Amino acid sequence: MRACAWLAATLALVASTVGAAELKSGLGKGEFVNAFYVTDVTGPSKGEELCYRCKFGDRPVVCVFAKEMTPEVAELTKAIDGVVAKNEEARMAGFVVVLSDSEKAAAACKEAATSQKIAKVPLTTSKESHGPASYKLNPEADVTVMMWVDGAVKVSKGFQKGQLKKDAVQALVADTKQILE
Repeated sequence: MRACAWLAATLALVASTVGAAELKSGLGKGEFVNAFYVTDVTGPSKGEELCYRCKFGDRPVVCVFAKEMTPEVAELTKAIDGVVAKNEEARMAGFVVVLSDSEKAAAACKEAATSQKIAKVPLTTSKESHGPASYKLNPEADVTVMMWVDGAVKVSKGFQKGQLKKDAVQALVADTKQILE
């Protein structure tokens, strides 16, 4: 009986560990980042369609793809905004892409920028609800964060609904060191 209880507990632990495994989403480390277009909602090119990948060139960049602007995505954006502000000498940049071009998505971006006082990271929307095909975003990911420098990916992490918590945000902020070295 004890052996069965021990086995059940072990299997439950393994199942919970496997369930918490990192979701693969986005380009892999070292892969090249292609151009893609978004509509700027809160940045310096408000209302315009542009390619921030092109605009930022070889600079260190954090790009967040999100299915919707949730409070968690807004908090992540605020944290990234702070890192970008502190690393202006390194010419660090960032932008957020909400994978919808609806009025609701644009309004949510504006609200997040205002409520979180986001100043350095443009919030954008995209006509491509699954993101740019060449970026390999996992459809199971609610949020994908990619970081690159010199056009090559250094960090790529995906999060399912409910996984983007404070500890994940802190880990992502720490990961920015990989594009600043």
